[in-house]
Amino acid sequence: MAFLTEQQLSSMGFAELGSNVLISDKASIYGASRIKIGSNVRIDDFCVLSAGDGGIEIGSYIHIAVYSSLIGAGQITLANFVNISSRVAIYSSNDDYSGEYMTNPMVPAEYTNVTHANVTLAKHVIIGSGSVVLPGVNIYEGAAVGSLSMVTKDCDAFGVYIGVPAKKIKYRKQDLLKFEEFLISELNIKN
Repeated sequence: MAFLTEQQLSSMGFAELGSNVLISDKASIYGASRIKIGSNVRIDDFCVLSAGDGGIEIGSYIHIAVYSSLIGAGQITLANFVNISSRVAIYSSNDDYSGEYMTNPMVPAEYTNVTHANVTLAKHVIIGSGSVVLPGVNIYEGAAVGSLSMVTKDCDAFGVYIGVPAKKIKYRKQDLLKFEEFLISELNIKN
């Protein structure tokens, strides 16, 4: 995988850009001026980041795997240590599927009923491959979403969720918080 150079990244016009940011030269970035990226972030091949009015905020120590997308007019926030597996789709905008309105962005807005709502993934959230996160969802610290799930409602801290729609099946261990403390202490980083 080839990553964009520091010069290429700085010329893209990101709102903020940390250090050690690895973005594939095959990723697509739209609205870079509304995207903030922390440090130690990797965004793989064929990912799409399309920032609407709300923008996209990506913390530090983040991985966004191949074919994933973050799209919509609402704000999308990924806090530190979030992991997005391959083919995950996070939406902060959604068409009205009822048939009462028309759909798609090529139709004038007065004929559609698009929902826009912020999406937040707190620290240590992991989203499994092929999952979808819909507008207005808050996934709280340490929650885990299993592969091929659809998240339509908020997820409790350290809950493990699977299914369509995603439902909590158990709680996740919190040992990772000790490792976070060690990492912060060892590297003398701000959290």
